[in-house]
Amino acid sequence: MNALLTVKELSEILKVSEATIYRWVHYDFIPHIKIGGAVRFDEEAVQKWLRAKETRGRTKIALEFVRLSRE
Repeated sequence: MNALLTVKELSEILKVSEATIYRWVHYDFIPHIKIGGAVRFDEEAVQKWLRAKETRGRTKIALEFVRLSRE
């Protein structure tokens, strides 16, 4: 079984407030598990969620701008 993180532990890892974590849970923005009244986070599921949120930056936009300005 993967490690389950508390709201406090996850907020420290992600460098956001506990209120932000609770807001994300409320809106089902982040994968979470509710056990009784407690909220827990599967560390592996959160890492996968973070990778899905990753972006490559604006390289493509910059290249399109260069192409358009040369025409």
